[in-house]
Amino acid sequence: MGQPFSHLPAPLPLVPPSAFPLPQVVFHDVDVFAEKLLPVVEPMQKLFSAGAGTYYGDAIFFLSVAMHRIMPKEISRIIQVDLDVEYRTNIRELFEEFDNFPEGAVIGIAREMQPVYRHLFWQYRQEHPGTRVGEPPPEGLPGFNSGVLLLQLDAMRRSELYNRLLEPEALQELASRFHFRGHLGDQDFFTLAGMEHPELFHVLDCTWNRQLCSWWRDHGYSQVFEHYFRCDGHVRIYHGNCNTPIPAE
Repeated sequence: MGQPFSHLPAPLPLVPPSAFPLPQVVFHDVDVFAEKLLPVVEPMQKLFSAGAGTYYGDAIFFLSVAMHRIMPKEISRIIQVDLDVEYRTNIRELFEEFDNFPEGAVIGIAREMQPVYRHLFWQYRQEHPGTRVGEPPPEGLPGFNSGVLLLQLDAMRRSELYNRLLEPEALQELASRFHFRGHLGDQDFFTLAGMEHPELFHVLDCTWNRQLCSWWRDHGYSQVFEHYFRCDGHVRIYHGNCNTPIPAE
């Protein structure tokens, strides 16, 4: 009988805790940010909320559009997510999506998965038969959902086109051209901008913002709903919007 043989892997070298940088947490006053961005936020509140005192009327729902103007220059990238999301993968994989931005893109965002913008662009669609505006993917332009955002702050700072769209006159002109009046905060702005300038956006796969709300299925759009709601592939972030329960793992 031979001698017993065992093989254990060599022990890993010990790394002192000081070798890892500690995470830094900084708290900001939303009211201070809103005051700094008042020339940007105020016109958007009038166009993209249901009025003062309503949920999406709060300034916090518009800060993402001009985050590049208030964050320190040393901060070049931000991931912003809603509170009603649940990760099914490492957030590092989402951060790696920044590397997939095409030239000229400033924001990473997934498509809206309900026909809400089919509804809100009704007048433009009526006047432009055959338009892609409000149509479902992959060929249509269903609008965006801001539950998961990748903000490429350096690109936002450099982009003359993006910053021009933040000016009240340009914003009003764009909204008038599309006969658009929204109620969903920043995602209305991103959607409206994307109809005219899709090159500003890196479209995230639906699995990065798998929205679960199905309100529009029961409110007049049952025949087309699944064309918007369908999402194939392994879900990496669930979004339980409109208080929809998130599936258990």
